[in-house]
Amino acid sequence: MIDVAWSLFVVTSLVVIATPGQDMLLVMSRSIAQGPAAGVVTAAGVGTGLLGHTVLATLGLGAVLAASEWAFVALKVVGAAYLVWLGIALLRTRSASIEVDAAPPRSLPRLFADGALSNLSNPKIAVFYFAFLPQFVARDAAHPTLAIAVLGTVFALLTFAVKGPVGAAAGLLSAWLRRRPRVLVWVYRCSGLVMLGLGIRLVMERRG
Repeated sequence: MIDVAWSLFVVTSLVVIATPGQDMLLVMSRSIAQGPAAGVVTAAGVGTGLLGHTVLATLGLGAVLAASEWAFVALKVVGAAYLVWLGIALLRTRSASIEVDAAPPRSLPRLFADGALSNLSNPKIAVFYFAFLPQFVARDAAHPTLAIAVLGTVFALLTFAVKGPVGAAAGLLSAWLRRRPRVLVWVYRCSGLVMLGLGIRLVMERRG
């Protein structure tokens, strides 16, 4: 039995994934330059890159979570503080725009590799994984390492489920957002509110 807060994890993950960032812009740019298939394949590469981060997080976080009660609590507090910091930064967004540069045509395997390498080489994602995933593992989980592995895998699958359709419709979505920069600002702020709320909830959580 995997002891995780599934409903909270799925909702929060979807909000985070839908927030435009480096990976989302890469998917959109490839789709606009080469068509919907290119965007979907790039999104698949991004999801695969997240599986790499899942392996790293499982190896590192699993050991910490299983080590001791003190280590578990310390990691949760530090992670919650990081999520609060991210939330505040997003809430302070005053302006935002999407600039998508066309790239030279690339083969589908190269597009897949671009998505995977872009994700794997981004240290912010590694830090986010280490702060994000443990927050949804129950303190008394029998198999915390397995829980981290499952959460990371589900996050990767949700990422493709969101970014794949974005890649397929990137031209329309990009044009719509660029005509409405205020909408993008509120996307960032709503994401920030979710991150801030999650962080505060975890900081205030009673630890019996």
